[in-house]
Amino acid sequence: MKLRLHQFLSKCGEFSSKEQVKQAIWSGDVTVNESIVKHIAYEFNPAKRAVKYRGKELFLPSNDVYFILNKPSGCICSRLNSQELELNKTSVYELFRDAVEPSIYESLVTVGRLDEDTTGLLLVTTDGKLVHSVTDPQKNIQKTYRVKTQEAITEDQLESIRQGVDVSVTEYGSLEEFQTRPATIELESAICAVLTIDEGKKRQIRRMFTTLGNHVNHLHRLSTEGIVLKEYGLEPGQFCTITREEINSALFS
Repeated sequence: MKLRLHQFLSKCGEFSSKEQVKQAIWSGDVTVNESIVKHIAYEFNPAKRAVKYRGKELFLPSNDVYFILNKPSGCICSRLNSQELELNKTSVYELFRDAVEPSIYESLVTVGRLDEDTTGLLLVTTDGKLVHSVTDPQKNIQKTYRVKTQEAITEDQLESIRQGVDVSVTEYGSLEEFQTRPATIELESAICAVLTIDEGKKRQIRRMFTTLGNHVNHLHRLSTEGIVLKEYGLEPGQFCTITREEINSALFS
């Protein structure tokens, strides 16, 4: 569905009057797909083009729902297939089955994934556009974890993580190699550290430590940018709603 630019801006909640909308466009403060647009009647599809006002992305109000989940250990972040059912696997989606309408339950997706044994903050939503925005590698969204390891974390391991790790691991007979971006890490104890990364390759943190000769015993996501799990008082397996506006402010401001 196409909208004129002034209609989109009037609906997004950023401006208090039509005059403010006009001035924002005429002054060159509005971009569509990173290109300045000064034509009020410019038509476009909001589902396919990103609109920004002074660098801040704007969105139309939606009927999508957003949840913060304190993911428990032992849950996978996908719908269960027949093989997983036979193995008695548990999906994070089952936590929502009896708490939301069937139509919402069927539309839920996780914003990125945490592996089966990893716990902590996970966003779950019906908004596919949000999933794309958060998981886009170019956005460099920062995620912070508490990492507990089998052996003491050495200074060499800390320095490697801060500089970027050349990961090389063999799993299920297949060799995977990639380089991680520099990360921040601070020790809480000899075998516990708080680590912040701005990317999300598959099992990245566990593979970083494996490459460095250590083993991750437990991994817990503390926050994603400004969304901090402990501020919501959720026990493992519990979730609560959050608004798109809160997410935008915490992740993209």
